[in-house]
Amino acid sequence: MTATTTNPSASLSVVIIAKNEAVHIRACIESVAFADDIVVVDSGSDDHTVAIAQAAGARVVHQSWQGYGAQKRFAVDAATHDWVLCLDADERADATLAIEIRAALSSAQSFTYELPMQQRFMNRMLNHGDGYPLWKLRLFHRKHAQWSDDPIHESVKTSHKPLRLRGKLLHLPELTLHEWIAKQNYYTTLQADHLHAHGKVASAWKLMTSPPWRFIKYYFLQLGFLDGVPGLVHAALNAAFVFSKYAKLWSLDRKH
Repeated sequence: MTATTTNPSASLSVVIIAKNEAVHIRACIESVAFADDIVVVDSGSDDHTVAIAQAAGARVVHQSWQGYGAQKRFAVDAATHDWVLCLDADERADATLAIEIRAALSSAQSFTYELPMQQRFMNRMLNHGDGYPLWKLRLFHRKHAQWSDDPIHESVKTSHKPLRLRGKLLHLPELTLHEWIAKQNYYTTLQADHLHAHGKVASAWKLMTSPPWRFIKYYFLQLGFLDGVPGLVHAALNAAFVFSKYAKLWSLDRKH
């Protein structure tokens, strides 16, 4: 069961996009039990995601996959309340964030809020680099903000300057390193296709400079080296995936 607030203007919907997330969905829903409405938008799961979500108290809506941006826009539109918190199934709100969100909605100091995401990688919670804090605009009033239609690298569009909360949004994927690399390989293909469709081109200069700069930024400037070997691997793979994105874009450019 979800909570009920006495102030309708501060009522909160949590929206979660999911497909075959039986491993994650219950913990995700339970971490936002403070919400007034929890909606899971399922895009065709053939595991127990739907049953688990319903048993955990969420309302399940079915929608075929439209791309990340469009799917999240649909989820926001399916919410009961105007205040929405947007999550992926492998994300959790920690206890501090739950308290802060309720306080933020009651105070109404802003229509948009950024949350600091902390990522788990190679069985370790990262504290530096691209692992934490990774600021994400995930809490907003839907009359003043909305997701872009981008199929990949979607973002929330708003004219309001977001305030920042301190409680953590935890990203806890249950992925082996092999699975993580395969997923990122899929994402770089989507990114390259999207860039190509919008007339972007890759150059040898981008291929040479972007990957090392990404590594320097995350590993040295943002102190990723303090996270040990997981921090090193995370920074190196980030650099490799930037190279992969631009290499795929370069290849697409040469096909046309």
